[in-house]
Amino acid sequence: MSFPSLGSHRLLFVTGKGGVGKTTIAAGLAQALASQGKSVLLVALDQRSEIGDAFGVSNLGFDPVRVSDGLSVMVLNTEAALQEYLKLNLKVPIVTKLGPLANAFDFLANAAPGVREILTIGKLCHEVRQRHYDVIVADSPATGHIVGYLAAPEAINSFVRVGLIRSQTDWMVEILHDPAQCGVVAVTTPEEMPVVETQQLLTTLAAETSVRVAAAIVNRMPEPVLRGPALALAETLVAERPGIFETEALEGIVTATRLAISRRAEAERQFDVLASVVNGSFPIITQPNVINAADSVAMTAIISESLAEEIS
Repeated sequence: MSFPSLGSHRLLFVTGKGGVGKTTIAAGLAQALASQGKSVLLVALDQRSEIGDAFGVSNLGFDPVRVSDGLSVMVLNTEAALQEYLKLNLKVPIVTKLGPLANAFDFLANAAPGVREILTIGKLCHEVRQRHYDVIVADSPATGHIVGYLAAPEAINSFVRVGLIRSQTDWMVEILHDPAQCGVVAVTTPEEMPVVETQQLLTTLAAETSVRVAAAIVNRMPEPVLRGPALALAETLVAERPGIFETEALEGIVTATRLAISRRAEAERQFDVLASVVNGSFPIITQPNVINAADSVAMTAIISESLAEEIS
């Protein structure tokens, strides 16, 4: 079955369980899309994000910074998003600090669910609508929180029937629910708990939102050490002539090889579990276990090159 290229989407939310390499994949995906000639905006939704490390830049903020040809990066914060919203929609001039209005916003955001989320989603959808970039890649909250963001416009619509806010959320919903424009990229690793959490994410997304999954990325997939006839021959040799590996050096090699074979076999089992849940509804992309990268910039380059081959 053929699937739309990830680069055909206008807005991609990259999410995954903590520790699976979500931010690295988001950075690599954004760079890969830019390398294909697209103009890309990579947005970190968490102000604590270290997304700048992926490109060797620091002090990223709300204003996009160009980090390479076709790729800009920004870190979103809700106060700046509110200032921009007030300027664009209510014609309120932007000031250095919102003062009492900011305090009122904090009160409202804590009292009414979805307010902070709607500003975040609104900024992303605004960029899609303005077409300043071909693709927006969002380094999103972990799987336990992303659904709240994606469901926020509909949550607002459930109790706001008319007026400016309703007119704003209506067009956001149109973008989010259009699988040709918007999609979720679920990042996991080939281990039991990350795969289980990814299954839970897919179930919750389907139950609570109408946002479609564009792809799953299985990160840190171990490379096969031996396979097919070579693996069978090695197993036979060890079984029939166990004394051949009695020297300490060779025993270490055999132990390491057996461990690598075991890790690959477990990774393949977890991949099959995920594939059975996905059931061909969207592509599953595997990424290598990058262990020789000198730093975050080098790792981003490796992931970017690998992903470019998968999404072209």
